[in-house]
Amino acid sequence: MQRIINFFNEVAREMKKVSWPKRKELVNYTITVLATVAFMTIFFAVVDLGISSLIRFVLE
Repeated sequence: MQRIINFFNEVAREMKKVSWPKRKELVNYTITVLATVAFMTIFFAVVDLGISSLIRFVLE
């Protein structure tokens, strides 16, 4: 039981050392991630449509 208590005490001590991002940085990071995900989604959708069309063309 003492090992578990020591573990959580060490975790709490380390969490105090963490440099958390400011609100403005967090908003910028979030926008960057969402824009990247949207771009990749559109990119792979277009590639998928292109490959599907090519396969349909070859099989007909």
